[in-house]
Amino acid sequence: MSKQALSVVDLDAVACCPPISTGPLDGNQAAAVAPMFKALGDPVRLRLMSMIASVPEMCVCDLTPAFDLSGPTISHHLKVLREAGLVDSERRGTWVWYRVRPDAFRRLGALLQIPAHDS
Repeated sequence: MSKQALSVVDLDAVACCPPISTGPLDGNQAAAVAPMFKALGDPVRLRLMSMIASVPEMCVCDLTPAFDLSGPTISHHLKVLREAGLVDSERRGTWVWYRVRPDAFRRLGALLQIPAHDS
């Protein structure tokens, strides 16, 4: 993995966004949130996310065999999820362990809240 700094989505920028049901997002708000949705818009990344979110943490060594993809391809998808602010990672020896960032999903959930209208 590269030692260069990753540009990670700023969750405070996402927090600024009111639920989309209250009014349209402005350009800056949409730009702040779009990387998260884009990261989840890929079937492999969505599946990786569901695997990571289903446990407290998961080793890349357990993720890679679940796919018919190369290790570098899985690493790329995990990097996208990390840069989107959806997962955190920690290197332990030769392996990297991933865990979900619950605050990111709470903020996305709040953004997508649509009030129930009784008919």
